[in-house]
Amino acid sequence: MKKQDYSHLTHIESLDELRLYELIPNVVWIFDLDKHGWWWGNQAAIDFWGLDKLDDLINKDLSGDTQGARDRTVQTFDLAVKNGLTIDPWTTYPNGKPKTLFMMHRAVTLGPDRHRGIIAYINEEVNLGEAPENLLLVEAMRYTNVLVTSFTLDGKSVIENPSATAAYKHVHAEDLPDGVESEFIARFYNPTDGRLCLRDAIDQKGGRWTYEMNTLEGKRLHTLDIRMSRHPLSGDSLILVVEYDVTELHDAQEELRRLAHYDALTGLPSLRFLQNNAAKMLAHADRNQEKLALLFIDLDGFKGVNDSCGHEGGDLLLKELSRRFTGVLRNADDIARIGGDEFVILITDVNRNNDASVVAQKIIDEACRPFHVAGQSVQIGASVGIAFYPEDGRDIPALLKAADKAMYRVKNTGKRDFCLAANAVVN
Repeated sequence: MKKQDYSHLTHIESLDELRLYELIPNVVWIFDLDKHGWWWGNQAAIDFWGLDKLDDLINKDLSGDTQGARDRTVQTFDLAVKNGLTIDPWTTYPNGKPKTLFMMHRAVTLGPDRHRGIIAYINEEVNLGEAPENLLLVEAMRYTNVLVTSFTLDGKSVIENPSATAAYKHVHAEDLPDGVESEFIARFYNPTDGRLCLRDAIDQKGGRWTYEMNTLEGKRLHTLDIRMSRHPLSGDSLILVVEYDVTELHDAQEELRRLAHYDALTGLPSLRFLQNNAAKMLAHADRNQEKLALLFIDLDGFKGVNDSCGHEGGDLLLKELSRRFTGVLRNADDIARIGGDEFVILITDVNRNNDASVVAQKIIDEACRPFHVAGQSVQIGASVGIAFYPEDGRDIPALLKAADKAMYRVKNTGKRDFCLAANAVVN
């Protein structure tokens, strides 16, 4: 992974540069991330921790910190690098008692080795209390994998949890793309979606929307749960955005839809897909007084291929045959595999019954051409039954039944041919 460049950050070479900080009456300390310990603190910080001198703060034992606490510190540094300043709820434990308050952080580099550091300011102590409920809520936001961010009404990020920081660490307030007004909009894969979502969220005072987002991992599908909120310090109106990654769920739904509507072996549509699509085609034909033709195809001699070449050889033949069938059809025509060696073709805008006969003969010719399977040449055939809308049926089940009967007449009279349904008239 490419090492991040922190040369733009303020660098503090030694403690001598911090004398003016001693004049600040509020709590200020500097934390060294690379050694995971305090680098410096003013007298107010020393008093905050109940210590006697600066060395006690610098040498304070933090070996008991959890990995989550260490990760949290790194994420705060990353957020401060990105936004310049963070305002974030932190739970600290002076004298062993939890105290949750809002802190501001700036990112810096420290000492001759340029360690990563954060300057922490508590310029107005806003204690959120020692009640377990408050602490649990703060900790939940801090460590959840759900992305949580508060924005001003013009889309500027105010505070976000580490998960949001990690997902959007490439989106910098000071380096937004041309034509993108705010961090809120920059998070969307399509900025127009971001503007629409921000407008709707404000106008409707919150809601839930699903959009493609521009995360560090690339394009992801997120559901955004947005609520109106208030800044805990200033009281200004904010929008609170909670994001759930639903990419995998959406992909799983798409895969289920594909499995339900397409044949896994050949990639051709299934009978279910054909039936769903045919309803529109039949309605269109009805309005325009057009004819449709349905071809029911059953292969001749396919079982012999499975016996001689195995099922893998049979599968290869079906894949090749599907490509051949598709190649002789128009884009407007539909084909589906409905069984092991059965196919259905729906031909639109049939002017004469002979038009369907021409297609049927092409299908038979393609099926009869030799196949090279498992190192040997094999040959099959096809029997085709043809039914027409509307004379042989006014829906797909009726047309299938009529075409199936016509196909069996071919089977019984020599195979490798086609036959029209009983009600069809040759023209």
